[in-house]
Parts: sequence; structure tokens; C-alpha cells
Amino acid sequence: MYLNRLIDNELTKWKSETDCKPLLVRGARQVGKTQTIRNLGTQFTHFIEINFESDKKIHALFDGNLSASEISENISALYGKPIEKGRTLLFFDEIQACIPAIQALRFFYEQMPGLHLIAAGSLLEFALSEIPSFGVGRIRSVFMYPFSFDEFLIAVKEHKLLEMRQKSNPKNPLNEALHEKLLHYFRKFLIIGGMPEVVSNYVKTNDLSKCFLILNDLKNSYLDDFSKYKKIVPARRISDIFDSVVSQSGGKFVYSKAQSIDNQKQIKEALQLLILAGLVIPVTHTSANGLPLGAETNDKKQKMLLLDTGLFLNILNLDISELILNEDFTTINKGNLTEMFVGLELLKYALPYQKQSLYYWHREAKSSNAELDYVIAKNGKIIPIEVKSGKRGAMQSMNIFLESKDLEKGVRISGENFSAYDKIEVYPLYAVRNLV
Repeated sequence: MYLNRLIDNELTKWKSETDCKPLLVRGARQVGKTQTIRNLGTQFTHFIEINFESDKKIHALFDGNLSASEISENISALYGKPIEKGRTLLFFDEIQACIPAIQALRFFYEQMPGLHLIAAGSLLEFALSEIPSFGVGRIRSVFMYPFSFDEFLIAVKEHKLLEMRQKSNPKNPLNEALHEKLLHYFRKFLIIGGMPEVVSNYVKTNDLSKCFLILNDLKNSYLDDFSKYKKIVPARRISDIFDSVVSQSGGKFVYSKAQSIDNQKQIKEALQLLILAGLVIPVTHTSANGLPLGAETNDKKQKMLLLDTGLFLNILNLDISELILNEDFTTINKGNLTEMFVGLELLKYALPYQKQSLYYWHREAKSSNAELDYVIAKNGKIIPIEVKSGKRGAMQSMNIFLESKDLEKGVRISGENFSAYDKIEVYPLYAVRNLV
């Protein structure tokens, strides 16, 4: 059973293009790239899937100086299916296992414009980092993440509830009963996360204990991957940094707190490998004096988010019964879980055609230390965001930021219903998409 994703709409638009560029679907392992592309393949007359990891003989087709048309002819003969523009979807899976195939993508656009060619792969970013240029202007990238909360609502067939939430805003709050129902789903989603296999299992069985078993399997597979990242950084070192990211969640990542490692160079390299793999997502400090927000950043001040809240809770090995039964967000907000959720949601609803960055703001002063969880740009304006797990909380940092930057509006994301007061607009935790 295929569960619909928001990116399906973008892929359908790409399908309708007569002069389409080869598409490179990028993202961490197990976020649903292959299943999404296979679903797209059902819209074509012919679908050819090539797995460069399991089918080693196919590598030989990319040796030498063969043209795109010759490669296509050979693939057509080997798989017994025609390759026709507009009628065939050619899918190169695990393309990182064949560097010449990555390099050949640009030639398909130059020599066979209009052919629908799509590629994906696990640990693809490592291969791309070793290729100086793999087709600037000739290949389009699309970035994928685990399920968003909206996709989860669609998966559990709460279309009307989603529609009602989409119509709401700070001036037009939801009915309280609907608000409570959405908070119920939000709490479930926070616990299981958005990994496709976990969401699919929940939809089929409604069994949270099975979801946690799958999360444990996923965690172990990610840990096993560390040995594939880079030979000069031992897997044990990468694992230590991964554990340190989890333990330091919610605050600035401090290199000196990384367990059993005293080599800062190795710490930085291991952390960058985890970021490259998509398992860890940095949130970088910005001065936020103007746009773009990335113009005034400090890479020495970064927080680190894990790819998925479900994985995060599984790694912490928390009591599942406590998470299921507890209605109070503040008691299950381990490692600033709600802050992590909001950051991930901001990425999931952004335009998928470029790698998005997350920013936060922090002012260290003896008399007025202040920090905002996120700062985003919307419609040419800077929007500061403060995340609260409950329904209460002071807004000193927000007020300091608004005054120092001379801004008119700030956003609070919390367990409250939509509302507004003074300069603050309130969005519920389940409604990040309404904001962006």
C-alpha cells in the first residue's frame, strides 16, 4: 500500500514537462525515495528500474565514451522494454554505487532532452561530494525527508480534519474539539515519527509497540552504516559523535562534550559525515540583521537536530507507556522534542528544489541573555519563532528580539489553539505548515 507524499505533486509536474531535466532525488536512507519513484512509474507506459548495487553487470554499460542514446539502447535490450520519450520512466536506483552513471546524467539531458530519467540512492551525498561537478544546470535535485505531520494525517485518512486546520489562522481559531483531536494525533506522531516504514505499520496495525520495534531496526541499520561513511574516520568515532548529538539535543553543540574523543578535527569530520548522510541537521546561529539570514551566521554556534523524533525517542530508550498515556507535553519534551519537531517541519514544507538551512538567534549578555528557537524569512520579512511545549511560558526573548530588530511581529508555536495578542501570533504545534 502506497501512502501519498507531498512531493508526489512535484513529481507529477515534472512528468508533464516536455523538456524535463534528469531528476536526482536526495535524502537520508529510508525516507521513502524508492517507493515514491516506483509510484510515479505507474503513471508511465513503461517503467525500467535499475539497481546499481544489486545488479553489478549494468556498470559495464557506462564504461568508456558511450553516448546517452547508446546507453539507452543497451538498457532497452537488456531489460526488454522500450525507452521512449514521454512514455518511459527510467529509474537509476542506488546510483552512488556507479560514479560513471552519475556523471552520465548530464549527457542524457544534452543528448536526449525530454526523456524522463530519475535517480536516487542511499548515502548518495558521499558520492556527490567527491565529484567536482556533476551537471550544473542540467540536473534538477529534489530533497526528501520523512513524513511530515500533514502527510501523517493524510495517511490516517483525516482529510477533513486537515482541511479544517488549513482554513484556520490566528484570527480564525479552530473549534476546541478539533484542536484537542489534532493535539492527540500530534502526540502520536511525535512518538512514532515520520519514517515511512513506521508510519505504514501504524496505519496497518495501529500498534505502537510494533512501531518501536521497527524504529529499533532502523536505528541499528543506521549504526551499521557508519562503517561505510569514510575509511579515515573510524565507525566507533562516528557512533560516539552520534550519541553526543542525541545527548546535547536542545542546546548548542559543544565539541568538548563528545565522549571518548579528544581530537577536535576528528569530531568535526565525524559530525560533517553525519550531516552529509542526512541523519543530523544543523541549526546555525544568525545575527538576523537582514536578509538573507545566511549572510551573518556563526558556524561555531550550532544546534543539532536528529532526522526524526521517533528515532530520537527510541535512542533515548524512554518508557513507551509513559509517552502514550501522558497528556502533558512538558513531561515528555525530552531533549526539547517539540523544538526538534518544529525545525523538521520547517524543512519538510519548504520548496524541495534546494537544500534548506535552519537558523536560530542567541544573544549572550549578563543582564539580558536571550534566545529564539528559529528565525525564518517569509515574503521578504524576518519572522522570529519561539517554541513552547505547553500552553504557557514567558516571551522575554521574543520581546527583546522584536525591540532590537525593530520588527512588528513574532510567532509562538505551542500547545495552544490559534490566537494572537500584542505583537505575537500563536500557531499550534500541529500547524507549522499554516505558518510557512
